[in-house]
Amino acid sequence: MGHIDPTKEVFAQFRANDRPGPIHMLNLVRLRAEATYPDGRKATGAEAYAAYGRESGPVFERLGGRIVWQGGFELMLIGPQDERWDHCFIAEYPSVAAFAEMIRDPVYREAVKHRQAAVEDSRLIRHAVLPVGKTFGELPK
Repeated sequence: MGHIDPTKEVFAQFRANDRPGPIHMLNLVRLRAEATYPDGRKATGAEAYAAYGRESGPVFERLGGRIVWQGGFELMLIGPQDERWDHCFIAEYPSVAAFAEMIRDPVYREAVKHRQAAVEDSRLIRHAVLPVGKTFGELPK
């Protein structure tokens, strides 16, 4: 069973750490070959995920979200060799509140049904935005 949506407990932790400033969300997404819509409609996972992007994009942008990085998965150099990701990107939100508002928005809530049908497994990892260090292991001050 893949990871698709956050649990209520983890989302409560996310909301509780409502520090000022932007957040970066690392998204790793593996799609199903065939989407699994509860109503039985037919689409590939890629088609369903594209519908999610089209329908949720205006809400994401209206709340100040933007994609700051994306890449095409090529090889798992260190880690489980059976893992692969179809979409890899970092989304920036101006605040925790903006992210929370997005997922409560009625247009987004309708669009997320496509994501749920499309995604086999995913990771969504929250990060604080830090200045870039000069070397590995250096935490900027």
